[in-house]
Amino acid sequence: MDSQLGFKISKNTSNTTTPPIPQAGIWAKSYSPTPSKPLLDLSQGVLGTPPPPEFFASLSKISADPASTKYGGIAGTLALRSALAGEMKVVYGEDTDVSAEDVSLTTGCNMAFAAAVLVLADPGDEVILPVPWYFNHQMTLTMLGVKPVALQTYPEDGFVPSLERCANLITPKTKAIALVTPNNPTGAIYSSVTLAAFARLATDKGVALIIDETYRDFITTGAPHSLFSFSSSLDLPANWSWRSHIIHLFSFSKSYCIPGHRLGALVASPALQQHVHTALDCLQICPSQAPQLALAPLLPSMRSFVRASAAALARRHEIFKDELESEGGNEKGWKVVAQSGCFAFVRHPFKGKGSREVARILASEHGVVVLPGVFFGYPMDETSGEVVEGGELDRYIRFSVGNLGDEAVRSVCGRLRGWVGSVAMDELD
Repeated sequence: MDSQLGFKISKNTSNTTTPPIPQAGIWAKSYSPTPSKPLLDLSQGVLGTPPPPEFFASLSKISADPASTKYGGIAGTLALRSALAGEMKVVYGEDTDVSAEDVSLTTGCNMAFAAAVLVLADPGDEVILPVPWYFNHQMTLTMLGVKPVALQTYPEDGFVPSLERCANLITPKTKAIALVTPNNPTGAIYSSVTLAAFARLATDKGVALIIDETYRDFITTGAPHSLFSFSSSLDLPANWSWRSHIIHLFSFSKSYCIPGHRLGALVASPALQQHVHTALDCLQICPSQAPQLALAPLLPSMRSFVRASAAALARRHEIFKDELESEGGNEKGWKVVAQSGCFAFVRHPFKGKGSREVARILASEHGVVVLPGVFFGYPMDETSGEVVEGGELDRYIRFSVGNLGDEAVRSVCGRLRGWVGSVAMDELD
């Protein structure tokens, strides 16, 4: 295609992985759906439910106001920034030390990550990403000429990154460690103790700690962590402040079911925000006005909606695991290794098949659209930086169970069990 152009594409863009979700869509086009076996898409991490009616009513009213068509502030509306800071006190605890001045609103959470990297790193610098990684983080770094340094994680650790391995990867070129919790793609939740250990490491090494908590509202076991607290009991220096090293990213897309409105947030020290605003002025000028204005007064009243969505998703995870692993005592089946947020990371049972081949067969022959582990850089050769296809670690598939309702999830599991049941036992392990 580039041969049709009379000019050259930048090397950084050419070296960037092409978006992987459309690839899964190509596989899906080979499937012939029927009324009894429709195509079931678990490729993208969104909830399959719309926002509550009050959001649409508010958005309709706001959109009819000519003021919503004008430019807004670079950092977003004060009303929504204040509302988000208030919700963080609900999520993380009343002693959470976050204010509107710590918040910039962005055109989606990917924009927040891109702005953070633009502020932190120059071409040739490095950012450490646990692998499997969220592919848009790796793609953004590559496009900006920043080297993504792979921190391999392992199923026996629940895909939680090792602090010691991370410390060994830090060099003078390292500008940040970027974590995603609950994780995309694995669903692993990093404990408060784990996050505090990484915060201490970032402090000791003088680098930033980016924590993408897009799926934080789907944690149903308590506060995600206490790093924002005045009185955190975690093992951190006595004079430590989250503002010195932490950059928190958030997405309104998942919690409030509005991914098409592209609204995210970057929470960091005002000292960093002044530089973030420079980046954002070039990237977006301002985030879209209408969804900001519509959502700001609703956040407190939408807490019950968010909690109900989290509870429903937790039940769906239980259904998925129970249905998928109900093999009548047969150990040679699908195994859910980690799950939470929108995702389950599942080991497939087929000998001699890599994750890419299994995902292709699932889409084209069974009508179940998922993403293979290799799309997330897993497994990675840490020396060469190349994805290693084949072998024991190339057995993992991401299922976005949030996309579908309970019965559709049961149908997915039935199709997967049916595939296992159709092959000889010596083809499984």
